[in-house]
Amino acid sequence: MNVKTNQFTVKYRIIPFVWQHLLLVLSLFVMTLGVALCVRSDFGSSVISTIPFVMTLAGSDGYVPTLTIGQYTYIMNFVLVGLQILVLRRRFEPVQLLQLLIGFVFGYLLDVNMWLTDGIAPASLAGKAVAQLAGCTVLALGISLEVRCGSVTMPGEGMPAAICMVSGLPFAKAKIIVDISLVAIACLLMYVYFDRWLWQVVGPGTLFAMIYVGAAVRFFDPYMGWFDRVLCYRPGLRRYIYGLARFIRR
Repeated sequence: MNVKTNQFTVKYRIIPFVWQHLLLVLSLFVMTLGVALCVRSDFGSSVISTIPFVMTLAGSDGYVPTLTIGQYTYIMNFVLVGLQILVLRRRFEPVQLLQLLIGFVFGYLLDVNMWLTDGIAPASLAGKAVAQLAGCTVLALGISLEVRCGSVTMPGEGMPAAICMVSGLPFAKAKIIVDISLVAIACLLMYVYFDRWLWQVVGPGTLFAMIYVGAAVRFFDPYMGWFDRVLCYRPGLRRYIYGLARFIRR
């Protein structure tokens, strides 16, 4: 009886947990690919990457430690989790410390995608706009997937959620406040380190991303039923690929 109980636990608890988080990593990969494309567009990076982008450029000029954009993204996520603790105090749930792990994976995958997109360097205005549009669309798709995984949120979403808890503001308004704050800090850092505006960091593409990504997420949502079915799938050893394909099709 104990053997059967243990088998039940493995099948219906451990395997779904692992499967859920494998799909979460896939979602983070898609998200970071979108962020990397926005950075490569040279038209203004996405909101979440503005501060790490400035710090990376400052590191290249010797003003701060020379770290990758992914490494500075992790540091920023670490700070965001710390701010959540300060805001929520005793209401902060220890499980939310897993945001640090998610933030680390996000930063690592961002560096991977920056390497994969190294050859993308649009010269024309049209090329930059296309790269920005592609990046924002891929980012929105990644967010749609990540939200459905139902795991710990990214620090970028955890911070506005914390503000909602203590202020009663709707999440959308809190998210706008956090996004504007990140961009404002990035602008301040530009003048601290370079004494000028860096359009490749905060440019027309950044404003476009702030408006377009949310709208694109809402557009993708009704078409994400296939991913919900993938999340419900329970992978086995013999039916892994073929069974998954049939499950999605069904």
